[in-house]
Amino acid sequence: MLAALAALAALTLAAPAIAQTTAIPARETDSQRWTREWEERLHNDFAYLARYRADNARLGAPVAGQPRIVFMGDSITEGWVGKMPQFFVPSRIGRGISGQTTSQMLLRFRQDVIDLKPAVVQIMAGTNDIAGNTGPTTDAQVQGNIMSMVELAQAHGIRVILASIPPADHFEWKPGLPTAPRIAALNMWLKDYAARVGATYADYWSVLHVGDALNPAYGTDGVHPNAAGYAAMAPVADGAIRQALAKPQPRRMR
Repeated sequence: MLAALAALAALTLAAPAIAQTTAIPARETDSQRWTREWEERLHNDFAYLARYRADNARLGAPVAGQPRIVFMGDSITEGWVGKMPQFFVPSRIGRGISGQTTSQMLLRFRQDVIDLKPAVVQIMAGTNDIAGNTGPTTDAQVQGNIMSMVELAQAHGIRVILASIPPADHFEWKPGLPTAPRIAALNMWLKDYAARVGATYADYWSVLHVGDALNPAYGTDGVHPNAAGYAAMAPVADGAIRQALAKPQPRRMR
């Protein structure tokens, strides 16, 4: 009897410690944290307007004689700023957000492009639409969102560079998708559409690919360029910027 009571007392004393141990949540991985934050933003700030709001307010007006270039895009554009900051001289403004689709970019286009009064905007988009990051999206819907961004830009006197979707034969976060055929089809449309509306086409795909894939020398995950990849992209961007600036300014909307 005494032995049983002693055992019961030991269990009672140990119970708080056991409960305390099991109540501690597991530490989030970077991937889990990104996913949780992404889901929260989709419900609270779908276009993530908060991302650059303060930066835009601090930016000020363009400097005379230094045409401002805004790079609108997703993680490939955002990573460019981080891995090749020397490319982004004060007149070049990165406005990429990881994971974003064309629908999100369209919603923030006024705040993050038009209101900054650039001479040129480069739009690089489509990777995450193919991945379905904000739900299933057809090529026609992607094209419609890009057309709306181009029309908004040109209506405000902004020249447009349409960037090709970079090569990818798979997406690690969405395995099994047939990525390459959609990228090829959308790039063909982007090149044709740019010619039809007086925009400039920047062909990054051609300098980054091996077959349908991202050259392993230019990125390790099959989608995102590394420093060497961005170095290969820079001359394409420089040429596209020169070509765009040489074109007449679109007639502003009254």
